[in-house]
Amino acid sequence: MSDTPKIIYTLTDEAPALATRSLLPIIDAYTDSAGIRVETRDISLAARIIAHFPDYLSDDQAVDDHLAELGEMTGKASANIIKLPNISASTPQLKEAIGELQHQGYDLPDYPEDPQSDEEKEIASRYEKVKGSAVNPVLRQGNSDRRAPASVKAYARKYPHSMGEWHADNRAEVTHMNAGDYYQTEDSHTFEDDAELTVTYFGDAAETAVLKQGVKVQAGDVIDAAVMHAEPFRDFVRKEIADAKEKDLLFSVHLKATMMKVSDPIMFGWVVCEYYKEVLDAHGETLDEVGFDPRSGLGDLYKNIQSLPDDKLAAIEADIARVNNESAPLAMVDSHRGVSCLHWPNDIIIDASMPAMIRDSGTMWGADDNQHAAKALIPDRCYAGIYKAMVDDCRDNGALDPTTMGTVPNVGLMAQKAEEYGSHDKTFQAPGRGVIQVTDTAGDVVFEHNVAREDIWRMCVTRDAAIADWVKLAVARARDSGMPAVFWLDKKRGHDSEIIDKVNKYLADHDTDGLDIQIMEPVAAIKHALARARAGKDTISVTGNVLRDYLTDLFPIMELGTSAKMLSIVPLMAGGGLFETGAGGSAPKHVRQLQREGHLRWDSLGEFLALAASLEHLAKTYDNPRAQAMADALDKANSQFLTENKSPSRKVGEIDNRGSHFYLAMYWARALADQDQDSELSEIFGELADTLEANEDKILQELNDAQGEPEDLHGYYYPDDERVSQIMRPSPTLNDAIKKVAERAKG
Repeated sequence: MSDTPKIIYTLTDEAPALATRSLLPIIDAYTDSAGIRVETRDISLAARIIAHFPDYLSDDQAVDDHLAELGEMTGKASANIIKLPNISASTPQLKEAIGELQHQGYDLPDYPEDPQSDEEKEIASRYEKVKGSAVNPVLRQGNSDRRAPASVKAYARKYPHSMGEWHADNRAEVTHMNAGDYYQTEDSHTFEDDAELTVTYFGDAAETAVLKQGVKVQAGDVIDAAVMHAEPFRDFVRKEIADAKEKDLLFSVHLKATMMKVSDPIMFGWVVCEYYKEVLDAHGETLDEVGFDPRSGLGDLYKNIQSLPDDKLAAIEADIARVNNESAPLAMVDSHRGVSCLHWPNDIIIDASMPAMIRDSGTMWGADDNQHAAKALIPDRCYAGIYKAMVDDCRDNGALDPTTMGTVPNVGLMAQKAEEYGSHDKTFQAPGRGVIQVTDTAGDVVFEHNVAREDIWRMCVTRDAAIADWVKLAVARARDSGMPAVFWLDKKRGHDSEIIDKVNKYLADHDTDGLDIQIMEPVAAIKHALARARAGKDTISVTGNVLRDYLTDLFPIMELGTSAKMLSIVPLMAGGGLFETGAGGSAPKHVRQLQREGHLRWDSLGEFLALAASLEHLAKTYDNPRAQAMADALDKANSQFLTENKSPSRKVGEIDNRGSHFYLAMYWARALADQDQDSELSEIFGELADTLEANEDKILQELNDAQGEPEDLHGYYYPDDERVSQIMRPSPTLNDAIKKVAERAKG
């Protein structure tokens, strides 16, 4: 292990990336003073694209593959990585990013929509490595520990966010399929020996295709396979559209088309096709000619048809308008701009969209720019039930109260690409009617599913070592916190049944005396957690990877108003630490506000919390008292930051993200000045604290004066770094004070 304490700070996308340009110079100056080196690695969508095409670019444009480098780093005990939210790119986002880079002079190839030649297929394979959740499975080589720190919970109770009212006559609905979904079709198997699997399609017309081979599994691994049948799905959507119209409910669909980058875009496309069936039937040939792909949504249709002759364009737009008027009303993502939930697949990400609906009394925005009761379609039963249970609970018991409710932290099984989120390369759309088989090394059939054309078949892997580590982490959190822990597992589901056996096996390896640890199916588990939360009691949710993702937005948004204020620690299985800074679902709208008004309301509290945990981990790893002093002082600064309510305001002219960084710097400097663990740090930061406190009004004025005018970032996916730094560091007084500390640290 290196003798030099080092923290790796990731550069990502959108609002988090903008905020980093303001915060990182402060962090650099402070940590340099403690002999801690902070290095950056760019894992933004644009940088990942560039890294995969060095042979197309000039030497001065090419960049290293920082994601691959970090992936290797996670296997070392010295790893200490702070990971900010990044774009999990849908196809439309990927194409936009490529287009922006091409406009900036990067000679990248176009994204092949339907690759035919070997060259196109090779290009497509490179872009596939960038699309969807390309980052998290690489970095998350450990399981997830997400919780609201005590200081954050106290802040939420003192300054509660608004919650919509719920009454017994609330008409909101959550609906799901009852047959033909993953839940019904899932088979699962635990391997006793190492094996190598092959996935083969056998068509009724005697055609055969090897879909995947060489899938290596190890003894103890759990392997699942399941099918989402297309026709039952389409039938379900048709019925729900008609039902929403009859009940005058907004029609909405909630999927995860970024993380589930193969399956969920297809399902999204099916919904688009059913809702706009009359349009596609009437104009299908024309839409095929312009390259419309339903998986990319109505926004892609509007974009592609602009090249058509006026008469064809007008006919298509008229038919779309007619369907919108005559069918069930669509829930809107941006009612001001007429953007519906069927415009773009990345606009209806379930973990962000469903908590917002529940927080807003089961309503969503309609085309009339008003809120209305909504019907939420969550097709697969594996997870839909938890949202339905929360809607029913709110209808029966009223809105949750942030001032009194308990907390529901999460221990999530996500190490080593666990479960569905790591299944992209093992997900396929059936080319016709037949069967898909999985065979092992000996040629024996492990799984076999009947499929029809367009059905989605997937296979998922959950590593035995990751499960063992997950159970160990759950026991440790229950012991450390004193909270009961509940494993959310359904014995009626193939995968969960196998995992339950594993949980019982590995629980026996730990001292659980005095601990309250239970296993409940997800609907019963959420009812249990909600009842305890309403009584002010705390409950650890211990879940698989997908529920981890959903719950670590759902409960934090109810408790805190945002998931960005959660502490997210990933104890890496090799001994290092990954410290995540919260979710980025709201990042795009924050960027748009900065571009329009020069005000960035992104809240960096997640970064503050992650940095404190990172410093504490570093202090223990290197037995470094100075790092511990920095961590302890930052904890105090974070508490003061919350107590003084210095989070960004929504309004132009008031404190924004840059102002919140100033207050963090001032509070952290004063806490370092007042600590008695390290006299040299006390002296350095005493001078800085005095300077910042004496110039508080001046610095705030400089920061607020920078607001109110549009800002050009010179790029959205790959903005000009110098320009962004100018925008995000507009206070000469603050910059000079930080520069002096940095210069002193460097000698």
